[in-house]
Amino acid sequence: MSDRNKKVLIRFDNVSKIYSNTTVQSLEDISLSIHDGEFLSIVGHSGAGKSTLTKLILAEEKPTIGEVYFEDVNINHLSSRELLKLRRRVGIVFQDFRLLPNKTAYENISFAMEAVGKTDEEIENDVPHVLDLVDLSSKMYHFPNQLSGGERQRLAIARAIINQP
Repeated sequence: MSDRNKKVLIRFDNVSKIYSNTTVQSLEDISLSIHDGEFLSIVGHSGAGKSTLTKLILAEEKPTIGEVYFEDVNINHLSSRELLKLRRRVGIVFQDFRLLPNKTAYENISFAMEAVGKTDEEIENDVPHVLDLVDLSSKMYHFPNQLSGGERQRLAIARAIINQP
């Protein structure tokens, strides 16, 4: 099935972002569509607007101009409760990983599952599987500071995909 026939999940319509503490435009007139089933990597030089784009998808920031939609819903008009539900459906691996330092690899992933209401049985079944998928089964009970940079990155990926966003 071509992308044109797939459902549009995220859409930016002529989005620009200027932060109030600067006159520099972080994003300028961005229009894009992300379709169901697509896997997207945002790359670019420092200051290109990658973090801003991500914050707009999560509605951590609002566009100065333009609209951001998730499944045809303007996300900037959602309540806090609706935003929380939206964010649970988006899987993002952050550059700094945002791992919980006082939780093991297993607990970092199970925490993401608990946040969306998964049962203990689902957690016990799925966490070992996703750790195996990213080749971290042997590090299940290690804390982030006991993992290499690459292992922390794989743990962040596992956490991002565990709830099948």
